[in-house]
Order: sequence, then structure tokens, then C-alpha cells
Amino acid sequence: MKILLLEDNAAMREIVADHLTQCGFVVDAVKTGDEALSAVATISYDAIVLDLGLPDIDGMEVLRQVHAQTGGRLPALIVTARDGLESRLLGLNSGADDYILKPFELGELEARLRAVLRRPGQRGSTTNSFGRLMLDPRSRQVFVEGVAIELTRRELALLEELLRAAGRIVVKDALEDRLYSLDKEVSSNAIEATVSRLRRKLAAADASVSINTVRGIGYRIVLENTGEA
Repeated sequence: MKILLLEDNAAMREIVADHLTQCGFVVDAVKTGDEALSAVATISYDAIVLDLGLPDIDGMEVLRQVHAQTGGRLPALIVTARDGLESRLLGLNSGADDYILKPFELGELEARLRAVLRRPGQRGSTTNSFGRLMLDPRSRQVFVEGVAIELTRRELALLEELLRAAGRIVVKDALEDRLYSLDKEVSSNAIEATVSRLRRKLAAADASVSINTVRGIGYRIVLENTGEA
């Protein structure tokens, strides 16, 4: 899951980004409304977490523009110190899916974010099953015939992207966008290395699926003996 975090306070931005990263999310953290709008225009996110008090554009205006830019398909969670009923109603009516007041517990923020992502129609709202393999987005666990497979955060994110497009090619550049945040240096073979580790773990678990390399394009996950290598 890739999240856009918009928070102008550097310390708060770092704390929230670190916590969400530890919880398994890929986080792009920005400090201005302009940066957020530019990011949404070029990158596919699963949700946006945004503060309202920003140095350049009011957060409500950012929310309205994001809502218009994405056709209302990007879930939004407002994090703010504005505790008036009018502000809460304005935020919800402007396209926010939830509203959490500062100060807040990081665990509550994570829980609210996951609740928003579980709503019908959102990416990751349903269990992904393919062959003998099952990924539960709520627990962030992968099972083969009920037996859990231990995956790293990056391996899990890769598998999730491949399962969403099961049988179809996922372009390598798109995988890099989804698996790495904007501030991370990505080596030329980073995706290949993650694919290799994931392949070994799926084979060891007898998951009955294969990850095929489509040379020069990307990867796809297929049931064993049903796709071209």
C-alpha cells in the first residue's frame, strides 16, 4: 500500500512516516500542498493523509483538488488541530473519508487508515487469492493452504501488486513507483532481487504459482504451468 502524507511540521511528518513505514506502508511524505498535488498527478496512491494547516494552500483546497483530480477515488484521512464541528463537516463534505484530531495516538491513526482502505471499492479492501496462495490485507499475512509464509515488507508489497493484476503484466517502472518512496534511492537491480527472493519463498511453500519475467517490460504472476517464461 502506498500512502501520500502531507504534513508541514517536519518532526510530525517524520514520526508519522516512520510509524506507517514500520506498519508496512510505502510512504511519500511532502510538506506543501503544491508538492502533494504534483505527486497525485504522477503517482498512484492508495490513500492520502493530510493536515489542513499548510504554508502555501489551505488543506481543504488541496483536498478538493485531489478529489477532482482523482474522480473521488483516492481515500483521504484528515489529520488536524481544527476541532470545530464546522471544520469537520467541511472536510467530510469536501471528500475526506475520515477525520482525526491532534494530538492523536499513532496506533489510532493506523487503525483509521486501514478502516478507510477496507471500505468497498478501495484498493486492498478484499482478500487476494490465487491458486493455493492467499493474501489477507487486514492482517498483512500470506498463507498457502492455511500455512503462513514469512515475507519482508517489500516482498509482501511486490506480491500484493502482482496479485492485483494476476495473470497480467505489471510494468517494472510501475512496481518501482509502488514499492519505493520518493526519497529512496533505487538500485538498478532492486526489483529483480526482490522478485528472486519472493520466487524462492513461494517455491519453498509449494504455492503453485510462478512469477514470470517478461523481458524488457516487467513481471506477472501465473498459476504454475500456465504461462510463458
